[in-house]
Amino acid sequence: MRRLDPTDPPVVGGYPLLARLGEGGMGQVFLSRTASGRPLALKTVRSEFGLDPGFEERFAREITSSDRVRSPWTVSVVDYSGPGQRPQWLATEYVAAPSLADWVVRHGPLPEAAVLALGSELAEGLQAVHRAGLAHRDVKPSNVLLAGRHPLLIDFGIARAADDTRHTRTGGVIGSPGYMAPEQVTAGGAAEPGDVFALAAVLVYAATGRGPFLRRGEEPSAAQLLYRIVHEEPHLDDVPESLAPVLAECLRKAPESRPGAQDLSARLAAGAVGWAAGAPAELAADLAAKEAELRALLDASDAPPAPAPVSAPTTGFGPPPPYTPAPAVVPGSVAQPAPSAPATGYGPPYIPAPAVPPGTVAPTGPHAPAAAPRGPARTRAAVVAVGVVTVAAVVAGALWAGGAWDGEASKGSTPPATPTTSSDSSSSSASSSSSSSSKNAANALPASWVGTWRGTGPGNPSADGVYSFRTTSVSVTVTLHPAARGERVGRQVSHVTEAGSGRDIGCSETLRLQETHATSMVFQAVTSTPTDPSTGGVCAPGNVYVLTKKGEDTLVLGDEGSQTAGSPSALRRVT
Repeated sequence: MRRLDPTDPPVVGGYPLLARLGEGGMGQVFLSRTASGRPLALKTVRSEFGLDPGFEERFAREITSSDRVRSPWTVSVVDYSGPGQRPQWLATEYVAAPSLADWVVRHGPLPEAAVLALGSELAEGLQAVHRAGLAHRDVKPSNVLLAGRHPLLIDFGIARAADDTRHTRTGGVIGSPGYMAPEQVTAGGAAEPGDVFALAAVLVYAATGRGPFLRRGEEPSAAQLLYRIVHEEPHLDDVPESLAPVLAECLRKAPESRPGAQDLSARLAAGAVGWAAGAPAELAADLAAKEAELRALLDASDAPPAPAPVSAPTTGFGPPPPYTPAPAVVPGSVAQPAPSAPATGYGPPYIPAPAVPPGTVAPTGPHAPAAAPRGPARTRAAVVAVGVVTVAAVVAGALWAGGAWDGEASKGSTPPATPTTSSDSSSSSASSSSSSSSKNAANALPASWVGTWRGTGPGNPSADGVYSFRTTSVSVTVTLHPAARGERVGRQVSHVTEAGSGRDIGCSETLRLQETHATSMVFQAVTSTPTDPSTGGVCAPGNVYVLTKKGEDTLVLGDEGSQTAGSPSALRRVT
């Protein structure tokens, strides 16, 4: 992580840039944040990809597909650039963890136990990708993060979109040539067996410090490496005996002769102790240092302006605390249907969100004209609350573990008075009292927010009825009372009318005041139940809402997160 260059823009897509995280074949990677302080990795796409007339459509399609993957081994898409925006960009969860590539450069190869644990976990991650009907296509050491709870696979949406352009670049079609399957080299594409090949190559790197087609001390050209991948056998001399046989099978030239990700995971797990026990001993200290660096950057940054609509919220299994964000769904939540409802693609052992068909279009977020179309990935606004409530029950938690950053809520508060001589003691005491009151006020719901607020929306009658419910109206009522940060502050009740049946599939929630800012407040649902219990639905707590005050009598539903399609864009004061 390093400072921004003078030529870097201060904001991309409405998100402030805080630092540089890296640079790759696709473009730049920056640290950013949402309005409530959630850290993001914001990746910009190099301009030459945008010159391809079909890239923008593929970009939207692949990012939408990527967000269907729900597992503990992947990060979630948060937002991405809309049609015509330049540069094109993608925002995902940011995890303060080193990549496998960085770790091996600094510390050397991983111990055998760590490699076995890493392989078993990443093979599970590939299974989640494959269950969603996708292939990663860019598994390499720099796309593996050594996080605390699980290693993570990152960066496959943009790679697939670019891979379809058949660009040949230094470092391969996309990514590093040392980790590409033979069929990707010769035909330009790869499916599930190609991911298994690449994962095996990554594990060779983790165990030896070099890829399977590199000899010690040499630096061949990309063309030489690609030739070796297609025509030569891998070098596994330094790979531990417990790993060499299975990795050799995974590195076979013929895709059909390789084991599947499930088989690979089972075989590696047989000798693995689990990532928590097998991870390098030094990793915990490295993670703590990175988290402290991140905390300092976020604390030092001012609360950013409201970002562009975020319509692909985190609803899957995220990284370990303190960076496990709760699902962000603004008022208008929809209850999970009873088991008799139509199937939505849930599968063991983890329950993914419903798949969104490419090209589906959802209504806009609250700050855009009513009923304006969005890009495909933003269809998450229509489906996130419909089919993911069971998942949300697993991952829901505080916006930050233990609450918001202390420094965030105290920005702008009056500092304590400086002690003076005894003759000034009464003045000092009064000043301190005033300061304390000011500080408490900065950490409490302003009096102007107290009351009942209500809004109605048209619902989503054009939904497909499978991946998202058809609804004919959405009514949201939020009642707020005086409370300090961290206390229960009120309640929101959503009435969401399902088309045809007329059922009310909304959710009612008790809200806690999570963060306070100058004109906006962040609330979290600490309880959530179906507004109409007779539907047999399930509502999970943990949703995070960002509301911004506009004038005396209007609360705007924040763009951070997503809302049920057809929800009101604002709430008006009732009392």
